[in-house]
Amino acid sequence: MTDSLDRDPVVLINDVARIMRTNFDQRARARGMTRAQWLILARVARRPGVSQSELAAICEVEPITVARLVDRLEKRGLLERRADPNDRRIWRLHNLPPAQPILEEISAYREGLIRVIDANIGSAAREAMVDALVGIRAILTGAPEPLERPVGTTRKRSSRTLATVSS
Repeated sequence: MTDSLDRDPVVLINDVARIMRTNFDQRARARGMTRAQWLILARVARRPGVSQSELAAICEVEPITVARLVDRLEKRGLLERRADPNDRRIWRLHNLPPAQPILEEISAYREGLIRVIDANIGSAAREAMVDALVGIRAILTGAPEPLERPVGTTRKRSSRTLATVSS
């Protein structure tokens, strides 16, 4: 076990994630938006046509939370709901052209973080870190495959769970 919290990997992962969220919040606020709204735009950009309920599952929030965020983004002209051609109960989400500058800013921030990581540990170590984090996430969530799946598919549950970690 690590003696110092300064070297504790759990504390460090939490601290770095918090700092990144804070920086992301500041950037979103500068545009009169929230981090949650930015995340919705980014997720929809990666999966155009995702349904509100699929997006809620990806973001690990209640569908009503996504619906309210989408309402705000729709009012700003950044995103639109389109009826699913096969099921009129489902709304498919699509970003609109005015969202593009925001998505470019999100991408630039992400790329900047990757450059900082690479400058400090190198790309090979970054890739090893990513592989390790993907594996840890899979164990903790019981999801061996990536969380990003094709639109309309569901995640299979794994027998590996948090209990595996605490054993």
